[in-house]
Amino acid sequence: MIKSMTAFGRAEKTVESRTFTVEMRSLNSRYREVKVRMPPQFLPLEDQIKKLVATKISRGRVEVIIKVKNGSQTVSDIHVNLPLAKAYYSALCELNETLQIKEKVGLQALLGMQGIITATESEEDLEKTWSHLSSCVSDALEGIDTMRISEGMAIYQDFQERLQSVEGDLSRIRGLAPSMLSQYHSRLKERIATLTQGTVEIDPNRLAQEAAFLADKSDIMEEIVRAESHLKQFRNMIESDGPAGRALDFLLQELNREVNTIGSKGGDAQLPQIVVGLKSELEKLREQVQNIE
Repeated sequence: MIKSMTAFGRAEKTVESRTFTVEMRSLNSRYREVKVRMPPQFLPLEDQIKKLVATKISRGRVEVIIKVKNGSQTVSDIHVNLPLAKAYYSALCELNETLQIKEKVGLQALLGMQGIITATESEEDLEKTWSHLSSCVSDALEGIDTMRISEGMAIYQDFQERLQSVEGDLSRIRGLAPSMLSQYHSRLKERIATLTQGTVEIDPNRLAQEAAFLADKSDIMEEIVRAESHLKQFRNMIESDGPAGRALDFLLQELNREVNTIGSKGGDAQLPQIVVGLKSELEKLREQVQNIE
């Protein structure tokens, strides 16, 4: 079944006082494009997230937003650079002596020196983090996939109605095709009579030959057969499980080409009106195709 490219999914999971929140939205795009936003310490997991998204989504722009909240206050590792502190202390004492400053060098002065005391975050256990985060991403993907299927069903129903209309118009055109020979015959006879003002005797056999030649040159049956074949392929594709958006877009281009040719060849008075309606339905179908995977 076809799927829409636009959807939203969200999942949240709390493990060991840490809460993972994943929000995911997919938008229309010609190709698959995955953008991930998350805290810097998790950036090494970006490729794994994209690969996981690719298992469910083959076409569309996907935005993934990951937030991580720690329930317990984490303690940073504190480091004291003693050699640097001693160097600062010696320099300050020398400065005091040179400038004859009576104030002693104390701890407060050293704390103002850069690099003596530093705090660093503990290293992230990415393997452990991924075991928790991946399930949260998968849950968000399930949510987005469910919505894509639901939206796809609505598009599928719209396709069915429009395809029925297109097939009905093609059937009407097929019904008009056999009568075109007699119409070409009558039109040619009237035109010759107008040009000669009735002073020339028209050879019935020659007139029939010319009308048949004109009708053969303007025959639309081949275009009708090809258009019907394209419609059959279209129906098969929207029933399939795999992504079909690009192939359907190509089929609609071919269908539109056949309809344009029918409109330029046909001589029946009813034909232009039918062709206009056909092209309108095909354009609406093509607009919808841009929304599916």
